[in-house]
Amino acid sequence: MAAPMSAVGKPSAERSPFNTTSFQKKTRTKLISIPGTRPSVQNGQLLVSTGVTSLDYLLGGGLAVGTVLLIEEDRYDSYSRMILKYFLAEGVVCRHELFVAAAQDNPDDILQELPAPILDDIAIHKPVEQPRLSCEPQDSLDAMKIAWRYQNLPKVQSALASSSRFGHYYDVSKTMEPEIRQAAKCHHFYLPEHPTQSSPAHSTMLESYSALLKSLQEVINREGFDVAAPMSKSRNILRIGLHSLGSALWGDDLSCHDNPKNGHALTTFLYGLRALLRSSLSVAVVTLPSHLIQDRALMGSITRLCDNAIALESFKGSERETNPLYKDYHGLLHVRQVPHLNCLASKLPDHKDLAFKLKRKQFSIERLHLPPDLSETVSRVSRGELAGAATVASACGSGSSGNKHLDF
Repeated sequence: MAAPMSAVGKPSAERSPFNTTSFQKKTRTKLISIPGTRPSVQNGQLLVSTGVTSLDYLLGGGLAVGTVLLIEEDRYDSYSRMILKYFLAEGVVCRHELFVAAAQDNPDDILQELPAPILDDIAIHKPVEQPRLSCEPQDSLDAMKIAWRYQNLPKVQSALASSSRFGHYYDVSKTMEPEIRQAAKCHHFYLPEHPTQSSPAHSTMLESYSALLKSLQEVINREGFDVAAPMSKSRNILRIGLHSLGSALWGDDLSCHDNPKNGHALTTFLYGLRALLRSSLSVAVVTLPSHLIQDRALMGSITRLCDNAIALESFKGSERETNPLYKDYHGLLHVRQVPHLNCLASKLPDHKDLAFKLKRKQFSIERLHLPPDLSETVSRVSRGELAGAATVASACGSGSSGNKHLDF
């Protein structure tokens, strides 16, 4: 069929605005480029590192910006505090801003305990007082030390401003230098020094939680972390560390009574915190003394209000501390909940039985491997005890898996 006469001889652009070609140039969506972040390969969500590379792997590559990680504290708050310090130290190295809130220890004291980053440039390039030949034994000895200590670790730049790596390694036997720590901008919230105002009678949130949430909102709006704010300057990430929420030091009675009077105070705060993070370039790590909370239903509600949830079970003070089966580990790690943000199927760990250990210089999470065979020097009685302990451990592992939100 011939074209209409009115359309003959006219350029194609003048014929009809709807007559467009099917061949279009594809353009990539411009992602936010912030040092110390990377997009998720699963859903494109912006991720930050927790500072513990093995924990990043369990969480699907890292912590998604705008989410909350809940850490159920071990009995003596040793290892949960260690992970919190790793999280803050990673923020210092990546030049992210920090927000630290605590009721027991001053946030300045927590920042002074941050582990020192392992910088290859500083460890290798050392000033030489006197020139010597490269074939001297001392040079070869130094090279061997560097080889076995750093050959399996990725390179970390010593210039923190230009560090664009995702995830770093730290030496827990040393503390971070004050010059490096003071270069990062940090906001503090220390409950004894922060005045609290009386909340309305109809409010279910405690005065301490209300003041904390208000302080967080002020920092996010003032420093430009709100995604709705105009982009007047380069974007950055706000790392929020909240230590030991739900304890009696915050004025909460969750860990003091079986039927707490302020049973919904913490859940109301977490609901407001998650809503605040969803619309900002922020990520939070919250520690909680779950072993002191008797109401399991309330603990389940707290877990569901967080995006990620892990629990640390330390061997200190228990029979497992002296059990030869667990001599290579310091505790068990349980994954309570994994994120389902912007994805149909979340990233699940490929192993249920996880354990952690704190070496002299490094905290790591590994698969729990029981010894395949016992030494011949062990007596038959000891073998029977160990076999019984292994049976109990496997039974406990299968029984506790029902409480997890995982299905492998």
